[in-house]
Parts: sequence; structure tokens; C-alpha cells
Amino acid sequence: MGRLVWIQRCSALAADGSAGMAVAVTQISTAAAALSWMFTEWIVYRRPSILGIASGAVAGLVAITPAAGVASPMGALGLGAISGLVCFFSATWLKHRLGYDDSLDVFGVHAVSGILGALLTGVVASPILGGVGFANGITTLGAQVVVQLIGVGATVCYAGVVTFIILELVDAMVGLRVSEQEEKVGLDVATHNERAYNLMKS
Repeated sequence: MGRLVWIQRCSALAADGSAGMAVAVTQISTAAAALSWMFTEWIVYRRPSILGIASGAVAGLVAITPAAGVASPMGALGLGAISGLVCFFSATWLKHRLGYDDSLDVFGVHAVSGILGALLTGVVASPILGGVGFANGITTLGAQVVVQLIGVGATVCYAGVVTFIILELVDAMVGLRVSEQEEKVGLDVATHNERAYNLMKS
């Protein structure tokens, strides 16, 4: 019951100070992650990019989502900075290291920052960082992080199993991949028959 109260407190359910703080920390985390990604990209590749800044902003938005109702501005600043840095390396280095197919960096940005944000919600909720405190019945930072870890583990397992089932069904019905030739030509042409003259005619 105590955890339910904490969840309800994380959702303001009113246009009050809690809702205003949620808006503020969301902006702070987003900006911090965008800057973190930009400076990291600047150091690694000697130049930042618009795509990198936008990806960092998305990482910051995803990371702060579970913590928006419990974080302080200082906690949001740290969470955003960490998420931008971690997601930069997960979307660039980790993807190539593991060799998985993720052209839009959905895993590297959304999944990684979502997991990171959910785990660090237990940290930024700490009163030491200006957070609103832990769930009722939880008195230590470690205990709250363990609760967050259990939630992340359950979510990852559920999403993994259900996604695997859906992908197997799609593969059996229509297939998941196109041919190598279709990839070279481009799906706009090979699958959708979209060409410049068709667009000009319309």
C-alpha cells in the first residue's frame, strides 16, 4: 500500500507545485542531456551535430519520465547529464560492438535511458539530492534502488517475451526482412514504388 501512495504522489493529479516541479525538472533533464551528448560528441568526433543534440534531448526526456514527480532540479540536472553521456556511447560504441541492427537507435536511446532513468529514480528521490523522499516503508537509498531494479527487471522480461512472440508471428505471416537487393535499391522504391516523378505528378 505504501508504494501505491508513492506512485500517486508522483502523479500530481492537480495543477499545483508538484505539477510545476515536474514540468521544470523535465526541461532541465532534457537540456542537460542534450548538452551532455553534444559535448561528448564534440570531444570524440571533434564536432557536434544537430542529430546528436536531438538524440540527447530525447534521452533526457525518456530518463526523467519515471522520476519527474520525485526529482529536484539538481537531481534532474545530474540524471540528464548522465543519460546523455551513457546513451551517446550506447548508440555509437555499444551498437557496433555487439552488432545488433538498430538503424534508429531505439535501443541505444530509448531503452537504455529508460532503464537508467527508472533505476536512478530511486537515487534522485533521495532527500539528500532535494527529492521528495522514498516510498512509504522504505528508509534507505539502497532499498529504494532495489525496488526500482525489480521493476526494471520485470519490465524487461515482459517486454522481451511479448516482443519475441510478436516478431515470430510477423515473421511467419509476412517476414521480417526484405532481400539484400531491396535494401540496396531502397524500400521507398522497392516496396512502396515511390519515385520522384510520382511525387511531381501528385
